[in-house]
Amino acid sequence: MSYGYTLKLASLNKKASVRSLGVKLGRVCIKNNMPVTTVASRLGVSRQTIYCWFSGKSTPNENATKKIKKLILKLEQ
Repeated sequence: MSYGYTLKLASLNKKASVRSLGVKLGRVCIKNNMPVTTVASRLGVSRQTIYCWFSGKSTPNENATKKIKKLILKLEQ
């Protein structure tokens, strides 16, 4: 894995429910090799928050959800 995506994080992301917006974000970012630090910076959150979202341990709040949806759309183009 590149850009700091450990095999553990990628595995947790694959096992997590895609119904979670944070997990979906993780799949798109991993696929596009977007670094965690870049994702965190764009969304105004910590790297730890990104890891929790990607693995399905927590879900984004309403404010972050809007930003995440925009980022996903941009990356899926």
